[in-house]
Amino acid sequence: MTGQAFFFYLFAGVCIASAFMVIASRNPVHAVLFLILAFVNAAGLFMLMGAEFLALILVVVYVGAVAVLFLFVVMMLDVDFAELREGFLSYLPIGALIGVIFLVELVLVIGLFSVDPASVRPAVVATATDVSNIQAIGQVLYTRYFFFFQAAGFILLVAMIGAIVLTLRHKPNVKRQDVAAQVARNKASAMEVRKVPSRQGV
Repeated sequence: MTGQAFFFYLFAGVCIASAFMVIASRNPVHAVLFLILAFVNAAGLFMLMGAEFLALILVVVYVGAVAVLFLFVVMMLDVDFAELREGFLSYLPIGALIGVIFLVELVLVIGLFSVDPASVRPAVVATATDVSNIQAIGQVLYTRYFFFFQAAGFILLVAMIGAIVLTLRHKPNVKRQDVAAQVARNKASAMEVRKVPSRQGV
């Protein structure tokens, strides 16, 4: 067995086991940790196939952002999952029916699947063979599709700002920090000297 085959079976086996543990774990925190392990092993499989860009994106985006966000949400919200599972049996017949429908559709799609030889075409953009996968994708993104790449980033920025604005709520009874007012304070506005008569407190 070659080294590449050994790492393939190692990454694939750990990835399948981690995916199973995501479903089987009773603790949601453990499920998220197994999900991160599955992402890391899937990135290893992408590296073996020569898709370095997909492997790094999987680690940076999904492991570094999405899965960690799931973990923080689960740990900070303290969701009562036992209460959420109380009405599970009442939805079981509908869920089983939908699952059977999806299974029949998958069997039909896989059974009737075929590749048209005329649809297989060479790559539109020719790249040099002596560059890596990430460098080739970067050259295409920042030359041919530069404006589309920047437009997609601008749309995501507007969506992020819109989500923050929509979810921001100012409560009237909560004291907030006013940096401008704090910086503008002086001795006259911050201090007040009072002469208290003898034997009379404030």
